[in-house]
Amino acid sequence: MKRIAALILLASLSARALAFEPFIVSDIRIDGLSRISAGTVLNYLPVNKGDRLTNDAAQRAIRALYQTKFFSDVEIDREGDIMVIKVVERPSIAKLTLRGNKDIKEDDLRKGLKEIGLSEGETFDRLSLDRVQQELIRQYYNRGKYNVSVDPHVTNLDRNRVAIDIEIREGKVAKIKEINIVGNKAFTDKEIRKDFESDTSNWMSWYSKDDQYSREKLSGDLEKLQSYYMDRGYADFGVDSTQVTIAPDKRAMYIAASVKEGEIYTVSDIHLLGELVLPEDTLRQLVFQKKDQTFNRKAIEASSDAIKGILASIGYAFAKVTPVPKLDKDKRTVDLTFFIEPGKRVYVRRVVFQGNTRTEDDVMRRQMRQLEGSWFSQPAIDRSKIRMQQLGYFKKVDIDKKLVPGTEDQVDLTVKVEEQSAGSLMFGVGYSQYSGIILSASVSQNNFLGTGDSFSVAAQRSDYTTSISANYFNPYLTDNGVGIGYNVGYTKSNYGDTNYNFVNYESSTKSFSTFLSLPITDFDNVRVGMGLSSNKINLTYQTQDLSTGQIVTQPLSPQVLIDYQNAIGHKTIHSWTGTLGWTHDTRNGYWAPTRGGMISLTSDIALPGSTVQYYKLFGEANHYWPIGAGFVLYLDGQVGYGKTYGQKYDFDGGTTYTKGQSVDFPFWENYYAGGVRDVRGFQDNTLGPRLCVGTDSNGRPIQPDSKGQCNNSVYTYAQPVGGAFKVLGTAQVFLPLPFLKDVNTARVSWFVDVGNVYKDYSSFKASDLRASTGLSLQWQAPIGPLIINFAVPIRSKEEDRHYEERIQFTFGSQF
Repeated sequence: MKRIAALILLASLSARALAFEPFIVSDIRIDGLSRISAGTVLNYLPVNKGDRLTNDAAQRAIRALYQTKFFSDVEIDREGDIMVIKVVERPSIAKLTLRGNKDIKEDDLRKGLKEIGLSEGETFDRLSLDRVQQELIRQYYNRGKYNVSVDPHVTNLDRNRVAIDIEIREGKVAKIKEINIVGNKAFTDKEIRKDFESDTSNWMSWYSKDDQYSREKLSGDLEKLQSYYMDRGYADFGVDSTQVTIAPDKRAMYIAASVKEGEIYTVSDIHLLGELVLPEDTLRQLVFQKKDQTFNRKAIEASSDAIKGILASIGYAFAKVTPVPKLDKDKRTVDLTFFIEPGKRVYVRRVVFQGNTRTEDDVMRRQMRQLEGSWFSQPAIDRSKIRMQQLGYFKKVDIDKKLVPGTEDQVDLTVKVEEQSAGSLMFGVGYSQYSGIILSASVSQNNFLGTGDSFSVAAQRSDYTTSISANYFNPYLTDNGVGIGYNVGYTKSNYGDTNYNFVNYESSTKSFSTFLSLPITDFDNVRVGMGLSSNKINLTYQTQDLSTGQIVTQPLSPQVLIDYQNAIGHKTIHSWTGTLGWTHDTRNGYWAPTRGGMISLTSDIALPGSTVQYYKLFGEANHYWPIGAGFVLYLDGQVGYGKTYGQKYDFDGGTTYTKGQSVDFPFWENYYAGGVRDVRGFQDNTLGPRLCVGTDSNGRPIQPDSKGQCNNSVYTYAQPVGGAFKVLGTAQVFLPLPFLKDVNTARVSWFVDVGNVYKDYSSFKASDLRASTGLSLQWQAPIGPLIINFAVPIRSKEEDRHYEERIQFTFGSQF
């Protein structure tokens, strides 16, 4: 009705314009403007000074000004040779208020309103407000809220302004009371509905929301129903009708679907037609639906995708593969034809990067395996995307292809990225049950000035350690990907302040190392390094005997460690080490992979000339598998081994060592197990061998009892000392939780950990392995990484009781 009224008004004005004779416009005057400038009006006006104004020209001018939506009334008049335009401005929107919306976020609502011109500062149009009202109702209907009401209120203000208040009463979501499938005989309702997103109310509906009706969910469920039957041979299955009934109170929904099952079909023959490009035998290997098998739509679709995939790998970027089934209803067979249209073979003309406001194009280009000027290859593009995701600089990476206008054999690739913070300037406070309060200050950048180089300078203080470190890595010292890195650090520790979950001694370590990173293949990397370190270790402390006044040396650490230090004859350990490592990485992401895995082998050797000559070997293998419905399975295994070589010690006075024996593995290089990142459910570093401080009356080291306690010792519980051999296995399932939409930021998993540390390889016993299970939350919080575990030991011994922990957490910057 409002549009008709506007047309009647326009017709009356046009008729009014016919009253004057055509004339030459000497000047133009505009009456009625308050907010809009005369220049703005003249820009839209199709009449200028010196033009001859006719009735047709006047009508065009009126239509042009109406189309600006600035005015509710426009008149054209004449005073002599002056063209007079009289306008009534539409009011401006001074204030826009939204009330009652909970299901749709206000930011999303305001963004949608702005797109149709309904926002503060814009010109008010009643028709736009009506469209908004209807669109909001439609959106709530799609969410199953059929008793929603949207009431806009417009209040006139001074200076030709209005205030708009949109009041939304969302109401309750309509709940599904019944779902009836009629006509199914081959399968039960339970079988065909097990993958439905829609369901009637049940004990899990508060969490899954499956009893809330949605048109989109129902459409998807009917598609799943059709797939269920067609994947099992019912090639002529169909949904005859669907009926959705809503109760009068709009709170209950009743769904009924009538189906026609049809018969089970087998595939009588398979043909490949069209322009095959590749040998037919090669293409037939990619057809998963076989002759004489039961018809299976999933296998047919997978076959089409596989053929398109192999064609895309050799340049046919826009290949089409159309399966055409021909049903013989009498014989219940299907004659299946794959019609192949490869299209033109194309090459990539140009690769363009968008969204990288910090990262240089060259940093991204060197990750590309699809090169400009070469044939299009989908596997190369997919690999390029994964390589960029592995950098950790980008929250999101998409690669789009588009034909070059005017050509049929050229495409341009557009790499669109959404950058995320790759560096930080942090002054923080963290907490760990192992380290206590952590004070830290750091400057780190994994993408320094957008070059891809990384560096960090950090200082940290906790209950037991103070450390300063600096690190730098250039991943592309050469164009072929050889990288170089440097590390320097100083650490002073007093492990006696760790609540007995670490062997008690004091150390002061200075270190420097450098390494080269050598790419072998796209997935394999070798690292070669050298390092120097000086480690001053103190295992005793001095005190004054008050009765004699003499200075007495008392043990801080178990006697075995003191004897070992005496054996090597040095309190300051000097080492120069060589490192050789290999990594094979196929993961599809940096922070939160969902498929692929990593295998790494590392060897560190203290070279001849070091105070103690030893080597350490460490291997780890893990893999991620998506197992459907958002679940991801993760398996990880680790083995660590250490041993000394080529040295004998010369020590006669100890109680534990004999002259001429090989030097044992240095205790300061031991592996440890247990903790928030290891075998969860046990305190950090507490698994494995434990020793008591002091000796008995015979001068022999005190041994812990079955409860892990030390008799006749100032330390009640034995101290964990780690070992030269470590075994660890983890099985983890990452859970798709609706309140954790961004898995790159937070993930929740159920885990089972198995592992332990042994004095050496010969001490390994499977019966000594510890195990735990529980839930873990990992969150990349603004303050730094946060890990919270709820773990329950499921395999432990009496001596472990003192070290078990159900709740473990750590947060803040860790280096």
